[in-house]
Amino acid sequence: MEYKNSDLKKLATEIERDLKSEKSTKELKAKYLGKQGLFSSQLKKIGTIAKEKRAEYGKEANTLKQYIEESLEQKAFTELNKISTSKQIDVTAKFDINTPEEKKPKLLSQPGSQHPLTQELEYILGIFTSMGFDIEECRQIDNDYNMFEALNFPKGHPARDLWDTFWTDENLIPPAHTSTMQNRVLRKYEPPIRVVIPGRCYRNEATDASHEHTLHQIEGVYVDQGISLGDMIGTIKTYLEAFFNTELKAKVQPAFFPFTEPDLEFLISCPFCAQAGCNICGKTGWIEAMGCGMIHPNVLKEGGLDPEKYSGFAWGFGLDRLVMIKNGIEDIRWLHSGNLNFIKQF
Repeated sequence: MEYKNSDLKKLATEIERDLKSEKSTKELKAKYLGKQGLFSSQLKKIGTIAKEKRAEYGKEANTLKQYIEESLEQKAFTELNKISTSKQIDVTAKFDINTPEEKKPKLLSQPGSQHPLTQELEYILGIFTSMGFDIEECRQIDNDYNMFEALNFPKGHPARDLWDTFWTDENLIPPAHTSTMQNRVLRKYEPPIRVVIPGRCYRNEATDASHEHTLHQIEGVYVDQGISLGDMIGTIKTYLEAFFNTELKAKVQPAFFPFTEPDLEFLISCPFCAQAGCNICGKTGWIEAMGCGMIHPNVLKEGGLDPEKYSGFAWGFGLDRLVMIKNGIEDIRWLHSGNLNFIKQF
């Protein structure tokens, strides 16, 4: 496209040159689309443009932004699929303890590193530990009672259909949510209860760029006397600000979960565009971070606690989604692909 605005025209030329260079997608994204990026700076100039030319400038700017985003997405895809053939693993090689070191298979030329999900999980658990929470790992197989009944899902309740559950031949369940541990936590600990529960979850659903059959969740449970919604909002907001390392605005909106009352979705201001609107937040300026709410009295009672004396809140968020948001990963399937070129970036 031919840009009439000289600044945008100059920027478009520079972008085309950089796209052909060896600069990484991450570097170019920061250079052009970051808070202090070249395109972001151009967008701020719209107030200085003559009123009769603002519409034209805005149209050209949007076209340029779309070009940048699509080009960087294509470049990222190319980078991830560009496999080096120089020092790959020889899966047919045979060796024993006496094989010389130089003849043993090597994993490319770099030492091993943690998977991005493992990195962020350890970082998140460190945040919660510093906030006074205990850690309980979620089970990998469970029963109907803990998965549903203890969480206020009676047998035959239609809300069960919201969780696309796998079942084994023995009628056991690979957990569809880490809430399957709530009843155990309520019975194990004496109030005040402050526990986070990391674990894998399994959903019988089709996969796409934002959905996987296997995902990681982190459940949180906080119970004591006199706990309110204000305590919940403050706790979750404190964690998310530590995770994204920036101040955030927060708001809640109605949702539905049988095990909480009221049931809420927790939203944060987009930490990447300062609510100006970007692809990550869907141009809304807000990101849906997790489901949460005050623990239902029936769940407290089932856990052996008196709902007249104690109250509390719980939340559950997808680790995979937060890792995607934080690192600008466009497809959740990369996290489970086993692609070494993807993992090496972390």
